[in-house]
Amino acid sequence: MSASASTPHAPSKIELLELLAAIGTAQWRDFAAAAARHGLTGNQAKVLDHLRSDPLPMRGLAERLICDASNITGIVDRLEDHGLVRREPSPTDRRVKNVTITDEGLETIRRVRAEMQATHSALDTLDTEESATLYALLDRLRPSMERSV
Repeated sequence: MSASASTPHAPSKIELLELLAAIGTAQWRDFAAAAARHGLTGNQAKVLDHLRSDPLPMRGLAERLICDASNITGIVDRLEDHGLVRREPSPTDRRVKNVTITDEGLETIRRVRAEMQATHSALDTLDTEESATLYALLDRLRPSMERSV
């Protein structure tokens, strides 16, 4: 066996970025399909997902979704009409409206995440050690990626 056959290919940054983008696109497609089964658009489900841990102001949601604040208003209006979120005055600034997820919204986004079949199937191909390695690598990249945006 030659040395090149036993040495793994060191991917370029472009190859790594293309692979991450492809995986991210596939995961987004799976997320949007699961959301649609619950009568939600992908962006509506994304809002619910961002609100799982804490309420956010409308502007904060716009920043996270990388869109204009006027788009968030329509998305939140529709989610509010379905009882999945509610607007509340900020405790620190009454002029700011925070968007808070309801119990029904939490249950809906939990089901959406649980029903992401393609993503779950792909992750099921990894053994425990591979999953732990992938998690550690992605967790290491996350802070610098989030800061750079």
